[in-house]
Amino acid sequence: MRSRFKKLSLKNKIFLSIILVILIISIAIAMLARWILVSSLTRELEARGVAIAHSIAERGGGFILDKNYSRLLALIFDEAYLSERRELINYIFITDQKNKVISHTFTHPFPEKLKKLDLPREKEQSLQLVRVHNKITYDIAVPVREGIYRIGTVHVGLNKAHIDRLVSKLRITFLGFISLVIVFIFWLSHRLAGAITQPVSKLTRIADTLSRGDFDIALDMEDVDREWDVTKCPAYIDTNMPCWHLDQARLLEDDAEKRKNMETEKIRQCEHCLFYRKREGDELVQLRDSFINMVWSIRLYRKRLRESEAKYRSLFASGPDPIFVIQADDYTILDANPRAEEVYEYSRDELLGQSFKRLWPECEDVFAGEEDKFMQSGYLYRAKVINYKKGGRPFFVSTHACPISYAGKQSIILACVDVTEMIEKDAQLIQASKMKALGEMSAGIAHELNQPLNVIKMGSEFLALMVEKHGCASAQGLPLEKEKFLHLVAEIGKQVDRAAEIIKNLRAFSRKSSLIKEKVDVNNAVRGVLSFLKHQIELQNIEFELSLKENLVILAHDNRLQQVFFNIITNARDAIVERAKKAGGPYKGLIRISTFEREGRVVVRFEDNGIGIPASARDKIFEPFYTTKEAGQGMGLGLAITYGIVKDYEGQIDIHSVPGQGTRIDIIFPAG
Repeated sequence: MRSRFKKLSLKNKIFLSIILVILIISIAIAMLARWILVSSLTRELEARGVAIAHSIAERGGGFILDKNYSRLLALIFDEAYLSERRELINYIFITDQKNKVISHTFTHPFPEKLKKLDLPREKEQSLQLVRVHNKITYDIAVPVREGIYRIGTVHVGLNKAHIDRLVSKLRITFLGFISLVIVFIFWLSHRLAGAITQPVSKLTRIADTLSRGDFDIALDMEDVDREWDVTKCPAYIDTNMPCWHLDQARLLEDDAEKRKNMETEKIRQCEHCLFYRKREGDELVQLRDSFINMVWSIRLYRKRLRESEAKYRSLFASGPDPIFVIQADDYTILDANPRAEEVYEYSRDELLGQSFKRLWPECEDVFAGEEDKFMQSGYLYRAKVINYKKGGRPFFVSTHACPISYAGKQSIILACVDVTEMIEKDAQLIQASKMKALGEMSAGIAHELNQPLNVIKMGSEFLALMVEKHGCASAQGLPLEKEKFLHLVAEIGKQVDRAAEIIKNLRAFSRKSSLIKEKVDVNNAVRGVLSFLKHQIELQNIEFELSLKENLVILAHDNRLQQVFFNIITNARDAIVERAKKAGGPYKGLIRISTFEREGRVVVRFEDNGIGIPASARDKIFEPFYTTKEAGQGMGLGLAITYGIVKDYEGQIDIHSVPGQGTRIDIIFPAG
């Protein structure tokens, strides 16, 4: 029963509830009223019978004393058949002191049963139910007194059937009235339930339509469409214009400080708001207005969303760089713009559904390793990573990634910028810088090579002279000890190796770097630079101090790393030379190079006692074409190239300098 009631509509629930309550109340009232009216009517009729008996007793006392029974008989007949009493009174009879019937209204023999009725001396009246001639009668007896003496008794018989008919008429009349009340209440409750539930039914129907995505449904709710036309609102027509009611309230909710400051101020609103309305009325009116406000708010934001989606879809489609939407858990490509098809040379159908790891094999390692940072910051950038075009052809891109929700899935939007051409130009610029450095070092390199060549020349000439003078090509025939001969030959070989090492380092330094990073020992790069640079700098009265910790490996390119160290060392040399010039006399320069590990990162430190870097130039020294040297002494690209190479290796450069005392530069790389 309870489950069936739950399945009923709200209208039927209200209707049945009202009817049930009214029926219960009506039944209770009917039972109470019936009891009150029936008992009251019965008592009223009994009281009337008692009154008739007393009236006869008062007027008939004299007739009894005078034994004027004819007048007494006329009296009781008059009382018995007076107007409506004919149906009420069955009989009237009077008895004397000895309970002998002296007068009665019966037209047939007096019933023997009535002769047995007697009124006890101690009672003033009695009421008994008797059957006379098949009629049930209420027999009412009252005494006839003369002074203090009882001279007789008056019996009045009331017709119970007549009393029952009167009660029945009263009951029918009352039940008819109650029935009319119930019918009226039935009609009223039906109309009332309909009036209450009709707006709710409309709201439900509209809500169902909205839930199916149809937000253009007409709000056919009385005067809504006639008087509440929000399409005339400027903020609805132009979505770039803020709606003071909606947008300002949302901003206040998001900004607690602003809301606090505006608590005492009046929030800006249109004088006649066409969008938001609240009318006075009952809860249904308030509910209806709130629902309409909600629908129009949804329409407004849906319109803005459509325009925003169209705008950003056009930006996505017309983007100059490839843009991908990939699923966060398995890196499946969900969407790609036309530029991605052009750059990666896949069709859209080939891209959608395939794993992005096919284009960027390391993407899973990158996102998995940076997951916490990526989700917290909402942004991830990787510069100069290798992607693969159709056919497995590699090229370089810089990637920008952000987490988004796409089609109900946690996804990543990934923008890729093709930087292959830029890397090639950077490589050309770096190569040109190397060639310039080699040109500047040509005199020192020639000197470095001349030393082993002179040793080789002198040794070979000495051996030739010995052979020519003594005419013997055998070492046993020469006037030269064996140990000296072997030492001379070994020195010639050592110098040949030295020259070959210098040429090897020069070739490694000058060759164009590959695009693939490899593991490089930073100490080897330091030693390689010093192999062709140290002697030349030492000729300028500058000493080197080395403190190199072994097995410090990073991911880099050996010759680019050498270029970084070369630029730092030559700048240190120039700073020391400049300080020596200002000193005006002999000045002992010092360049200290140390390598060590700190917090899991590799540090290469360069310290010099040169002129130092002015505070005004410290933030500019890595800018291209910025230089503090005289015109013709430099282009200002050395440190800019150095900075770019270090950043490519995800490193950083820390500078501490005291003008006039020296500079310390720490180059910090991630350990490889």
